[in-house]
Amino acid sequence: MSDFQVLHGAEGLKKIGDLVKDIRMAMLTTAAPDGSFDSRPMATQKADDFDGTVWFLTQAGSGKLGEIKNDSHVSLIYADSGNSKYVTVKGIASTSTDKAKIHELWNAMYKAWFPKGEDDPSIVVLRVDVTEAEYWEASSSRLVRGVKYLAAAATGGAVDVGESGKILVS
Repeated sequence: MSDFQVLHGAEGLKKIGDLVKDIRMAMLTTAAPDGSFDSRPMATQKADDFDGTVWFLTQAGSGKLGEIKNDSHVSLIYADSGNSKYVTVKGIASTSTDKAKIHELWNAMYKAWFPKGEDDPSIVVLRVDVTEAEYWEASSSRLVRGVKYLAAAATGGAVDVGESGKILVS
């Protein structure tokens, strides 16, 4: 990787939004009571303009909600290996049963988990307010990156294959 950037505020939020907008699934990591970490896939809700909040719908009584109640610090890990984009997000999680928000987030995919539909009483809204993120992103296509890697190996020199950075939201 080449430059390491530190972004703040609106510029940082835009960068996060641009990086994760086409990545459908995130791995949500929470702290378990024994100090270890648990991760599970979650379907990220699309947002036209990323504002620093990530939304999910989940099942009441799930283990992750108990872990969040004990420690609301979470991380979200996004990976798009085809485009060499990787993002890890830290944030503070909270939950609600806000019916208006459930209605806003609802789509047909959720019928697999909530067969009673959006009025299912077991639906919980999981909100993650992002505090910071780190990212790694390739600057060119897979073919060009491959040529750069070969050139670096042949010459013993470093080549620019992308950028990485930290984003401080608050």
